This record gives sequence, C-alpha cells and structure tokens, in this order.
Amino acid sequence: MAPSKSTGFRRSTVTILVLGLLLTVQIRLQASTGRSFVSFLLLDAAQEPSEEVIVNSTQGNPGFVDARTSTGTGNTEHRPDAELSHQIPASADTISTPDQETLKDDSSNTFTSTEQEASVTEKLAFSIDGDTKKDANAEPKRPKKPLNVIVLYPDDWRHDDIGGVAPVVRTPFLNQLAQQGIRFTHNAVTTSICWISRATLFTGQYASRHKSLRIRQPLFYKEWDKTWPSLLQKAGYYVGHVGKWQYQNRGGIVQSLFNWTSLFEGQHWYKGEPAANYTRDETIRFLKERPKDRPFAATIAFYPPKAVTLNPTPGAQFKPSKNHYENVTIPVLPYNWSESHNRLPWFFQTDERFGKHRFSTRWQTAEQYQLGMQHYYSLITEVDQACREIVEFLKEENILEDTLVIFTTDNGLFHGAHGLAGKWYPYSESIRIPLIIRDPRMPPSSTGTLNDDLTLNVDLAPTILGAAGISKPESMQGRDMSDLYLTEDERSSSAPSSSAPWRNEFYYEFPLDNGKAMPTSSAVVRHDIKFIHWWHYNYTELFNLTADPLEQHDVSNETSYASIYLELQARHAQLQQSVL
Repeated sequence: MAPSKSTGFRRSTVTILVLGLLLTVQIRLQASTGRSFVSFLLLDAAQEPSEEVIVNSTQGNPGFVDARTSTGTGNTEHRPDAELSHQIPASADTISTPDQETLKDDSSNTFTSTEQEASVTEKLAFSIDGDTKKDANAEPKRPKKPLNVIVLYPDDWRHDDIGGVAPVVRTPFLNQLAQQGIRFTHNAVTTSICWISRATLFTGQYASRHKSLRIRQPLFYKEWDKTWPSLLQKAGYYVGHVGKWQYQNRGGIVQSLFNWTSLFEGQHWYKGEPAANYTRDETIRFLKERPKDRPFAATIAFYPPKAVTLNPTPGAQFKPSKNHYENVTIPVLPYNWSESHNRLPWFFQTDERFGKHRFSTRWQTAEQYQLGMQHYYSLITEVDQACREIVEFLKEENILEDTLVIFTTDNGLFHGAHGLAGKWYPYSESIRIPLIIRDPRMPPSSTGTLNDDLTLNVDLAPTILGAAGISKPESMQGRDMSDLYLTEDERSSSAPSSSAPWRNEFYYEFPLDNGKAMPTSSAVVRHDIKFIHWWHYNYTELFNLTADPLEQHDVSNETSYASIYLELQARHAQLQQSVL
C-alpha cells in the first residue's frame, strides 16, 4: 500500500530537521575550531603522537638565565645545573628514520636535479601529526585569523646540507617538515654574511638600502618601526628573539625592540649543554611564558653549525655533543680543490686571504675534511632534533595548526668548494640556502612539493607580515612567498596577494669592503646563467649553470656567449640601481 501524503510530509519534516541540526553543528564547529564535522569525529585518530617523538617537551628545564636577558613577564630566577629532560639521543641511530635508506644514492655523491630531489622527498613519511602526507583530496585547515610565526634560523648552513640532497647528512625532521610544507630548492641570500643577512631578515631590504654593513653600525635600528617585529607588536603580537643577534647591544637596546629576549651566541655549548638543546629550552620557555590571549612570533637563531675558533686541529672548530658520523666517510667534491682554486680569478691567488686562510685551517688535509665535516654534520643533526622538539611542543600546546613555521639560514658555506672556506662570494655554495615553509593555510596540492622559483631572504619579512594579515611597507624589497602557494581565498585576511609573475632573476651584492683580502662583488643570477662582477678589479665572470652547475668554467670570453654577456652586463647596471 502506498504511503499517505501525511506520512510523506512527516518524514520530509523529520529529514529537514535532522539536516538542519547537522548543519548547525557544522557551522558552530567550523567557527570555533576551523574543522568540519567529519574531521572533528576523526580528530582523535589524526592526533595520535608520532613514534619518533623522543622526549616530552612539556617537561623540559626552562634553562639558565644568567647568560642572557629576558624582557618577558615570566620567572627569570637562576636555575641549578639540573639534568634536562630534553637530551640528544645517545647515538645518531636513535634520530634517524625508517626511511633513511631512501636517502642514499649509489650512483652519485650528490643529488643535482629537482627530479632526483623529488624522488627522494616523495618517499619520506611525515610524522609530526602521526600521519603520512596529507590526502590531496582532503579539506585543508585554513585559519582565517592571523597566524603565529616561528622562524627557525641556524647559522652557516647551505642549501644542500639536508638529508636526501647531501648523500650522508641526516635531517629526519626537516625532511618531514618539508612533507607538510614546501621546500624551496633555489632560495638564496642577497648578501652572504651573517649580520647583514640578519638585518635583511627583519627589514626585508637589501644591504644597499638598510646600510648595516658593520656589526657596530646597525643602521637598521633607526627605522625599526618598519621591521616585521615592530609591525607585529603594533598589531598586538607578542614577539620574541632567542639566540644569536650579533649586532651591538649597547644599553640593552635589543631588549627594547622585542617583548621577550634571550640572547647568547659564539659557542657550541652553554652551561654544560649543547647549544642546540639550550636554544630549544629557551624557545620552550618563551612559548610557556607568552600571554596565551595574544598571537606570537619569534626568531629562533641557533648558533650551530657555525664554526668556533680557527684552530687547525682536525674537527676542532665544530663541537657537537658527540660525533654522530664517526664511522661514516664523507664524500669529497668531484673535482680537485687545487685545480679548482687555480681557475678562480687571478686575484684569488695573489690578494684574497680570508677564504684561503680558513680553507687551510679547516679543510685542506683529508683528516681535516673528514673530521670537520663529521662534526659539522653532527651539529646539523642536533639542530634538526632541537627543531623537532620545538615543533612537537607547538603541537602539544594545540597551536601548531595556527602557526607558520619557517626554516631557513643566514648564508651558505663553501666546505672546500673552489678551494675556499667561509662564504661571502657569489658562487652557489655561498649564496644558496635552505628554505622550508609549513603553512596551515597551504592547500593539499602544495604540501610535500618542491618549488624551484628564485626566492630570496628579502621575501621573509613580507611573508611573515602576510601571515599576520598586514601589508608590507613600501621600504621592503621582497615579496610574500605565499603568492607561490595560496590563492586570495586561502590567505589570512587583508594582506593583498599578487598575481604578477614571480622573479626570474635577482641581484646579489657583497658591498662589505675589507679591501682586496675579501674582494667586493655583485652578480645577476638566473636559473641557467650567472654574471659576476668584482668591483676592485673591474673583472667579470660568466657561468652556464645548466652545463656547469658547480661553476668551474668561466665562459665570459667565449664568442658564443657574447650576446648574453652584453645583455647581463647591462642588466647588472640596472639592478644595481633598483636595490638602493
């Protein structure tokens, strides 16, 4: 018998009421948590902790305070030398991942192409949230409110010192971070030296504009109100700085620039504790002491893996908690150092001193190179573990999905390339640095990907402001990198995006004048070609980066390159003026 019209009406009414109730629950959950009703039901499964978490960060010692200053409101009493709950594992094996074997390539000492990097990256599982890479069809978490910001910022770490790119070094956490974010494979600095890069980080400006060329002349202080820490504070953020500062701090001026500071640098150990652990503890102290009703931002400036001293004893310039690579042979460069150095411009043989001298104290002998790189990589692995525990603490506090996490460094390092140590000069080992961004707004189609756009350290400040919904001031010369992975719909709030094409070249400058012992230089860099100008000598070089990525053969005098040489020479003059 067919149902009556009244029965059908009652069923329709009940269905409408149930659907209305479910819709109300969905709207309220979405408004309060940013999650859908389905994701709320699955929350417990998605938040299972990773098996790779070694220690519980919430039980960490807040650290010692006599070596630095806190301008926060928390307890700053002196702490005894108590045993810390955050410890680097007894051996490197305890911080490697089950996927470590995928990082090896038997046919080559280095990964040189984006395709090779991608093949490795795709094999790595991500475990911060206890899950593998996000389902591309899943609905991403896209907070519309301003994001918190954490900038993880070690010292002297070049672009390929990451597991899966370099064949030996282990950075399981950074590999995992990249799986929930983007790794930018062609990121670079605009000036390769520690303190100038730090001024650029805060100002978003080239050295030619912020003019802070000397440690005792931090001229960017004069326009601090246009830096991202100042602009975030004006917007209600609680802003901190942990670790290395490097510029002068007369009268405690740095403490007046932030809400919370803990300043220390120059060592690989503090109070009997590895510097990476100490930095981690201070970061967690900041996170515990911050006001919980305000968004926050902090720069976490690790001193390692930067060398300390110029002691020529093999490995003595790098002092990790232990040699995590003791039984590992570090691959050497695929060319002869001496021959490579002889191919440099003639003044590197006669006048240049800094790179040559540091090479002789750090990398010149086989024993120096092996022990030095083992200790250097050990420091990197320890910083990697400290970064993991900082991000795990964000997760435990339920704020990871409200936080933009950026990992990058201040400059690269030669490791003996071109027969040099140090950085400074426009060659790739010096100017290219790692960059990984984990952004909760990021769509699933972008997570776990590699991006080869030419990003720069001047882009960091606009990117941080964009995550807070703040438009960059005209003084900033970079661009919000979220333009590379977000649509207008997916960004936080009022900070505008740009649909303009991303840069296809950039200007590099090293205007710090230490005379001919460290020659000044500048360059125009594209994906496939690089033009270098050495100012003291009016000397130029040209490298075909496609055919010669290690920059061993100057082609500036070859007739087949005459046209591109003249084009880049003119472009160099234009870009030099544009960065002022």
